[in-house]
Amino acid sequence: MSIPKIFISYSWSSPTHQEWVIQLASELIESGVQVILDKWDLKVGQESIAFMEQMVTDPSIDKVIIISDRIYANKADGRLGGVGTETQIISKQIYEQIGEERFIAIISEKDETGKPYLPTFYNSRVYIDLSQVDSYSENFEALIRCIYGQPQFIKPPLGKKPEFLNDSSISLGTSAAQKRVLSAIREAKPHVSGALSDYLIAYSENLEKLRVAITDNKLADDIIAESINLFLPARNEFIQVISTASQYLKYEDFIFQIHSFFESLINYFSPPPGTGRYTEWDFDNYKFFAHELFLYTIAILIRKEHFLGANELLTKQYYIQNNNYGRSGTESYTVFCQQIKSIEHRNQRLGLNKVDLHATILHERSTGTGVNFSDIMQADFILFIRSQVDSDNYWWPSTLVYKNRFHSAFEVFSRASSSQYFNKIKHLINVKSKSDIKTLLDEFSSGQKRLPTFDYSKLNPSPLLNYEELETRL
Repeated sequence: MSIPKIFISYSWSSPTHQEWVIQLASELIESGVQVILDKWDLKVGQESIAFMEQMVTDPSIDKVIIISDRIYANKADGRLGGVGTETQIISKQIYEQIGEERFIAIISEKDETGKPYLPTFYNSRVYIDLSQVDSYSENFEALIRCIYGQPQFIKPPLGKKPEFLNDSSISLGTSAAQKRVLSAIREAKPHVSGALSDYLIAYSENLEKLRVAITDNKLADDIIAESINLFLPARNEFIQVISTASQYLKYEDFIFQIHSFFESLINYFSPPPGTGRYTEWDFDNYKFFAHELFLYTIAILIRKEHFLGANELLTKQYYIQNNNYGRSGTESYTVFCQQIKSIEHRNQRLGLNKVDLHATILHERSTGTGVNFSDIMQADFILFIRSQVDSDNYWWPSTLVYKNRFHSAFEVFSRASSSQYFNKIKHLINVKSKSDIKTLLDEFSSGQKRLPTFDYSKLNPSPLLNYEELETRL
């Protein structure tokens, strides 16, 4: 199979579900899969059911992906009056007629007991579960392997040296510790706090393996870019731990360890004690790692509605030990938003002409994490607004270079049109009332506070904050 071609069958259950399906389809396209989706390929005036049947029977379609949630399963089983024109649903008759080997069921929703919603005719078959953030990345890989016809588990050749032993590997040697902490979290073991602490300490200490040396025989920005690329599996490992902790634990049970972990990362922003010569760029990879991990952590906490936990990380100070710069003390979370000059230089040297290459890298790396890039942008925006309310340094919201994708408020502020919800999330930006937001917007308008500008377009925070609609209903 060269370029696999798939068709996605799903229910228009809700705008949120449709957005989830579009996000999945986009990630599949970015993984080299040709996707047929009604949102993109159904022509005006074309009947949706006829379109669906045509795609399912089309011999050029390699796989049919069934996105099954509660509405889809009920519709497919005919319990809600049959198939409606608002859906693209495979019927039992078509399923049996075409041949079950062409179909892959994706679970996007489970019932209150944890049982997946599936059409009756599919119940006995293996499915892929993408309903949980903490296992999304792993199961997304399984989906890609299935589409490409590659076995999910491949026995390595006898005697092949494991990748984590290769000099070029970025393995932190924390995979065993990660498995222990994930098991402890999911099984509610009494030692979960200690297991999480052990994992995070090992993760932080082993980042020393990724320290780079800027040499004359290789361009410095190439070295930094290579290190950032090699860090990707380690980043995904960390994301899975944070997602799982957020899924199963109360924020009080893990925020202290997370704070201590990020505090330890600051040591990598400067040379180790006793270091002689060094360049300003020697620590750019660590600055990128810390920024990315902090962004994902805040995004996940907000998605899981651990608002108080996120607020803890934004309120606490982070201690900086004595280092070669000769300083110590504490700083706010904005310490994790450092200028990375090697990335800026790379943008210019290679003529990439990116408005913000740092944001481009973050966007390109977001595929397959189970965390939508919109959640990353939302977190970035909140971190920026919070830094302006606190007047404590400056958080540069680089990902908002993609803000043209959003012509309305971010989700938490859209939900904050409810007074009850506003009271839940107001701590994220450290305000007590809507009037505090008005004061901030006035300061932006008067120039007292600086707004980011992307490609000559100045950020307009008011619609992203949903200011006009905040607290307009109970």
